[in-house]
Amino acid sequence: MSLSEINSRLSACQDKKSDVALLKDAISINSVTGNETPFARFIESHLKELNLDTRRSEFEAGRENVWGCSHEKKKGSHLMFAGHSDVVHTRGWSEYWQEDARADPFAAIEKDGCIWGRGAADMKGGLCAAIAALRLLQNAGYELAGQCSIAVVGDEESGESGTGISAGIKDLTTRIEARKIAKPEFVIYVEPTKLEIYTAQIGFFIAEITITGKTAYFGKPEHGVDALKATHEILSRIWDYDDIIGSGPQHDLVGKSSILVTSIEGGGFIAVPGQCRLTVIRQLRPSENIDEATQDFEHVLLATKLDENISISIVYPAGRDHVRGGSPVDINHQDPHITKLKSCIKNINPGLGSISGAPYWSEM
Repeated sequence: MSLSEINSRLSACQDKKSDVALLKDAISINSVTGNETPFARFIESHLKELNLDTRRSEFEAGRENVWGCSHEKKKGSHLMFAGHSDVVHTRGWSEYWQEDARADPFAAIEKDGCIWGRGAADMKGGLCAAIAALRLLQNAGYELAGQCSIAVVGDEESGESGTGISAGIKDLTTRIEARKIAKPEFVIYVEPTKLEIYTAQIGFFIAEITITGKTAYFGKPEHGVDALKATHEILSRIWDYDDIIGSGPQHDLVGKSSILVTSIEGGGFIAVPGQCRLTVIRQLRPSENIDEATQDFEHVLLATKLDENISISIVYPAGRDHVRGGSPVDINHQDPHITKLKSCIKNINPGLGSISGAPYWSEM
């Protein structure tokens, strides 16, 4: 059977209304980080309908991962689709969509040719597409040469206190390494890419910096040590450092390195500012090392000329695969699996399927 005949058969067998309903049902489930289990159970029910061997586990108390794999072991490769179950919080959503049908973040409203709701793109759309694809193959009577599995993990998104440390993917990876879950030869992580294939992604670290001086009444400023003035010097150093790393080597898919000051807080009412806080995020290119990057960053801060009574402390709150952040990744974009994936996309959408790099960090 030719490829065009296969495509025609798949098109004839696709139940588009059912696929859209699947996504709408998925969006309707509130799975803001920390509340992943109801959505994990929803995914589990659909994996069982596909006759996959399903399992689930708690990666933290009351928070579940779920995965399913075809039963029989075959000679072909094992392909896994993976993604996260949690979505970003909805604070400010309803206020943004006032007097609009989209005001409910979990209503999955169809409007202007799109489905609107928290997680529609990131990343319930990708997960539902994987489920719908397997369902379509089964309905069309096609049997895969190898194993196929779907794994859904929690705790990917940042934004909720004490979460967003990749606890879900760490638990899944540990189980794969312990051979409690069949190890795949190739994994497609279904973060939104507009059907580009991301073979590289940036790394990052977040640093929270506290600059401490000594507060004093404004009428006697000489009794204080101005933390805000010291912060001004530190900011200048950070922005100079951004120029330096930004003018350095670039990666062909993700571009240059950078560092961005994302927040500043400090000062008081009528007193010398005794303390200021900064938050920065550093973008790393593939081949950059988080340990080396943080050491370099700390050297920049500590080399700033400040009053001897100023102290600086640094905390890295966003550990992922590394205790201080997320490592950059770059894999061979000419890998045979990627070549096949690219060919599949271009067969259906000739203008898509290009190789690119993720301007964000994911758990790939």
